[in-house]
Amino acid sequence: MCDQCAPTVFPASQGSRRRRLWDLPAECHCPVVGVCLPLDTLRHFVHKALGARVLATDYEVHVGATAECASRNRLSELLQNELERRYSGKVQAYRAAKTTEAVAQMWALAVDECDIAGAFWAALTHPRCDETLQQVLLHDMHMIQHQVGAVIRADVSKFNALLQEHAVVSRELGKAQERCTRILREKSVEIERLTAETARLRTIHLGSERQITLLSQSLEALKASIPDFENASRLQKKIEQMATRQSALEATNADLRQKLSGAMRSLDILSSDPAALQEPQHPIPATSPVTVYLQDKTVLCVGGRNGSIANYREVVEKVGARFYHHDGGVENNQNILDASLSAADLVICQTGCISHNAYWKVKDFCKRTGKRCFFVENPSVSSLARGLEQIAMDGGMDSNQLDNVTSLPNTAAGQIF
Repeated sequence: MCDQCAPTVFPASQGSRRRRLWDLPAECHCPVVGVCLPLDTLRHFVHKALGARVLATDYEVHVGATAECASRNRLSELLQNELERRYSGKVQAYRAAKTTEAVAQMWALAVDECDIAGAFWAALTHPRCDETLQQVLLHDMHMIQHQVGAVIRADVSKFNALLQEHAVVSRELGKAQERCTRILREKSVEIERLTAETARLRTIHLGSERQITLLSQSLEALKASIPDFENASRLQKKIEQMATRQSALEATNADLRQKLSGAMRSLDILSSDPAALQEPQHPIPATSPVTVYLQDKTVLCVGGRNGSIANYREVVEKVGARFYHHDGGVENNQNILDASLSAADLVICQTGCISHNAYWKVKDFCKRTGKRCFFVENPSVSSLARGLEQIAMDGGMDSNQLDNVTSLPNTAAGQIF
């Protein structure tokens, strides 16, 4: 607080009109001008009010402006308008306070939050700011200014310490820059050495290419000097081709040996079934009713011996039908049996060579769907031909006839299930 500020007694305002800057007591002008207005802003308005630049110190400008605030004049009006514009938000917020106690509470909260300048102006000019609250505001502001001064002194001490630390860091930075410069010089020398080495190696490489070219020319000349060189090359290629052909023949020979082994096994199986050997090759005449009945139909054979499958296929395909086989659960998956049954027009069940599960599945499926089916106990080709002729004559076994087939025949015992 400047020396010209003297305490005066100011009565509490009445009504809802806020006090203007010149309405405040003289003791309020110093903290208002010093705290609520930045010094450069204050100097700007002083120059504007006087119409010329004032050559005065900051203290002189402050004292002169404080004195002018005691009455309404051009400078006090400029400062009043600036304060209202700058702190319009705080002034509006303090309008909510309807009592002196409410204004005091808002001021205390502003002090705790260190939001001083706008709150000081809004509280000091509030219509409910009486003499007691005014003294509280001035006292608080006085102590805050002391505290701010102490903080500034502490900040100055910290600033000086930071300056010293900055000097130390600057010296360390200089040393680091020197190290970087030295390393850059070393790396530049290394780069120059590597560049020279690269040029040397490139020269060696070019010399090697020239040497390779000379050697190639010498080789061509040597080939030209040998009369039978071309014949020897052709013979070498021919030997390579014969070796490749020999490998292919050996592979073919191995495949034929494998097929021969399979044929021998099939022959052994046929030899073990004399009835199959004695059967005619084509037991069904071309003009038989079977040919008409099975033309372009699908026949599924479930079960049977491996040696008889080829004969079954020949008989069925001879009459113009498509033949499919399922071994009844020996090697083929049981899950495939359902799909095969659905695709077949006629089902032949070899009851003597089939698993129990496949047998009951065929029987149940044909009964449920009405699929034409007949059961063959003897796996011979003649039995198959007779069965096909019978089913062509009577239209196949219906679902009622399937009820008469209740179990596997005794001939199934001991077979592969």
